[in-house]
Order: sequence, then structure tokens, then C-alpha cells
Amino acid sequence: MADTRKSGTNGKVGSVMVVGAGIAGVQAAMDLADSGFKVHLIEKNPSIGGAMVQLDKTFPTNDCSMCIVSPKLVEASRHNNIELHTYAEVESISGSAGNFSVTLKKKARSVDPDKCTGCGNCMAACPVRQVVRVQDVYDYEVNDIVIKTDEVIDRCGAERQSLIQVLQETHEIFNYLPESALRRISLRLGISFSEVFGTASFYKAFSLEPKGKHIVQVCMGTACHVRGAGLVLEEVQRILSIDPGMTTEDKLFSLETVNCLGACALGPIVVVDGEYYGNMNMGKVSKMIDTYAKRD
Repeated sequence: MADTRKSGTNGKVGSVMVVGAGIAGVQAAMDLADSGFKVHLIEKNPSIGGAMVQLDKTFPTNDCSMCIVSPKLVEASRHNNIELHTYAEVESISGSAGNFSVTLKKKARSVDPDKCTGCGNCMAACPVRQVVRVQDVYDYEVNDIVIKTDEVIDRCGAERQSLIQVLQETHEIFNYLPESALRRISLRLGISFSEVFGTASFYKAFSLEPKGKHIVQVCMGTACHVRGAGLVLEEVQRILSIDPGMTTEDKLFSLETVNCLGACALGPIVVVDGEYYGNMNMGKVSKMIDTYAKRD
């Protein structure tokens, strides 16, 4: 979308807006910027990189995703022809070809954007975002959580270096990390709640929401997808009556999708509580679910 009032470093008149700073948006912005255009890169999140920065490996080479994307993010943020507009969304576009005007809606950061790394710690610590829940009917549950959390801390040690071990054992007891447990850990270990929350939310092994007794993971990687993983997932959803990211009402099963389980030759693959089921199809799903349902 050209804007004749601005030009790039190579003297080309006009500027370009790229919406979305995932790996595709960043690459497009760099290609345009290298061609001499002034590029406005718009991203609704606090930082650029998109979903790729959350991946471990990339298919089919198993290359480290961060090794691929990190240099591009650094180059894009430093490029003279690229102006980043993070935490912003396009509100309106007017004009005609060759002379567009764009209005952006930028969210308040309340932090210095030049120092922001997108870690999210400020959101966890912000008193405006924190909701205090006072429900007398659950007082007994909260007390029980605190007591069991204290037992874990007493075993592991009330020291900063024990944080990960305390989180692991607490998660193992409750099958997730309750907020009251995180606050107790923060108090006993002398660590800010934002740091405890940030650590718990960073690792995928930790869940901040109650999980089912059995975790069902369906691989949706390329190899599994082309072999019918989508149909397998639909059958799991039909039997459990839940969507990915949800837990059944009886708290027996939680359903998740993953990008790769590292056993592409056996696809489609479903993993339940760490046990692999390869070459899955719709007919095998019901028997697999029944096996775990009968155990309880």
C-alpha cells in the first residue's frame, strides 16, 4: 500500500504496510525493505515472531526453529527501512491505489517499548489485571492446596534454586498449578509472583488450568496430517465431546494437539499419558479411550 509522502533509503518513493509479523510477515518486510521501500510492519502482539518462536523443531529437517527465525527477527528490528508497530492493529484504511492512509490502534503498554522483550511478566504483576476471587465455599480447597504446597516446599527447600523442582512436584500433586499454590511458592521462596508465574507459564510441561487424569495428545505434524490425523482427531473429539485444549466434565480426559512427537514413521500418532499409539485410525480410537476409562 503506497504512501507517496515517504521513501526508503534507496530513494524509492512510496511505503508498504505488512500486517502480521510472523515468520512470513517478517520475511516479506525484509524483502521489501531490501528493495528500497519503507516498510511499516504491524503486529498485534507485544513482540514479533509469531507461532514459529514457540516451536522446538521444524519439519522435515528437524532444524531448530529459533536458529532459523532469530537472525531474521534481529535483522528486521534493526533494518533502516523497517518501522515496527507492535501491540497495534489496523483500525481503518482509506484512499485509493497509490495513496492509502491507514489508521492504527495501539494498545497501551505502560512500559518502555524500547526495553520490552515480550516476556509478559508485567501482565502477570499488573494489579489492574489481577482478579481477586473470594468464594467462601471453596475455602477448604484453598487451604488444602496451601498445606500440600507447603509440604512440597519443606521437602525441596525454600530457596530460589528449588523453584523448578517445587513447581514440578506441585504440578504432579494437583495435575496443574493453582494460583494459590503459585502465590504460596512466591511467598515461601522469596521470589516475586510475576517471576513464579512467568516460569510456570513458560514451560509447556506446566498447566495453569485443571487437567484431566489422562492427557490425550494427537500429533498434527505434516507426516501425521497427510496420513489422516485430522480424522483421528475428529473421532477423539466426538467420543470425548470436547475440543483441543479442553477437559471432560468428569475430569477424566484432557485433549491436546501437538506439532510433532518425533516418530513420523508411525503416523498418525496418539499419545495417552506418555504411551504411544502408532498407525492410528478412526476404528482404533474408541478401544484406546475405553482402555483408560475402565482403569478408573
